[in-house]
Amino acid sequence: MKKIYYEEVNAEEVGKGCKGVNIRWLITKDIGAEHFAMRMFEVAPEGHTPLHSHEWEHEVFVLEGEGLVLAQSGEEKIKKGDVIFMPSNERHQFKNTGGENLRFLCLIPYLDQ
Repeated sequence: MKKIYYEEVNAEEVGKGCKGVNIRWLITKDIGAEHFAMRMFEVAPEGHTPLHSHEWEHEVFVLEGEGLVLAQSGEEKIKKGDVIFMPSNERHQFKNTGGENLRFLCLIPYLDQ
């Protein structure tokens, strides 16, 4: 078992195509996770992730704030407590539309298994 307090994990700025986004890699192979990584994104007010797609799915749980998730399949408002499944290869973006940070967990599989 490994217990981590999220604020002890370095928040790295996500640059290209983003505005006001930090990521914390909470659970990774470095601590023994063999199949999935858990990341926490923190998006500042009026910030956004890049509009992008990739070959892996991910699962998202919104911890706080409110915003929009834009995807090929449509646009959805999101808020604390919402869960989002993003299929592989679907173009998507997360935007903060509120006055406080939008914070969410995002889990992704390791593809080299």
